[in-house]
Amino acid sequence: MSKISLELGGGYGMHLNAMDFNSGMPDNYPISIISDDGSSQDILAGETRTFKSNSSAIPFDAGVRIDLFGLFAIGGGYGREMGSMAALEGDSHQFTFSSDKYVFDKMYGTLGLVLYDAKRRRAFLNWKYRKYSGNNHYMQAQRKLRMEQNYPWRFTLEGEYGSIKVQESYDDALTATEPYYAIGLRIEREFSEYTKIFLKPNASFRKFNYQLEGLEESQMLEQKLFTINLGVALRLPGTKRCKIPGCGVKMKHLHNGVGYRGSSIWHMQNRKVGQWY
Repeated sequence: MSKISLELGGGYGMHLNAMDFNSGMPDNYPISIISDDGSSQDILAGETRTFKSNSSAIPFDAGVRIDLFGLFAIGGGYGREMGSMAALEGDSHQFTFSSDKYVFDKMYGTLGLVLYDAKRRRAFLNWKYRKYSGNNHYMQAQRKLRMEQNYPWRFTLEGEYGSIKVQESYDDALTATEPYYAIGLRIEREFSEYTKIFLKPNASFRKFNYQLEGLEESQMLEQKLFTINLGVALRLPGTKRCKIPGCGVKMKHLHNGVGYRGSSIWHMQNRKVGQWY
């Protein structure tokens, strides 16, 4: 149970949109000329035009993660994304949607690879101090002292794969038919063995299908979403809080062979000198 974490987060992002428009019946699409110099012409059948835009998004996520051997982390969750959608523009033409707001839901799974944490820091310190002799008591004492320090940071490279469900679209002709994938760098800071905050810059890549009713052809809208998410994570405690009367031990300890926590999950369990707050 102590390997399972629950987390909640939100953030802000920007999505970049691109559509390589090509149609045999371009007059059926909501395309208008925005240039007033008189030189612009209508898009011809079979002609390819590229439309682009960028807008903002606000994502919220709730998920669960499981730590595997301190090396990998698997998880999954549910997310909701609310944002705006600007009209696509290309050269002197504009592709206009029926609305400028949207709401998406997503279900996803994650797989993370731990790049650096307290365990890897200790291994790095051992490697760094290997050049000093065991008789060099000063440097060996320094190595031991640094290795015993609490290192609260963890850096994880994380991949995400999931599906999008359109709750409120900026156009009824838009559907999310393909899964999306994302990659991000998760930076965690522990406050105790059970509580942490995290910051995660993330890049998502997804596609939407735009198909008007009555037409067999469709257009593909490609979207790149760049977000920065901030959240909190709570690891489920694997031991109970000590309730035995008269026991004032604040660290992890035993009673009749059974392990107990001496402090709440918001505090370090085995605090060192200078950490008693």
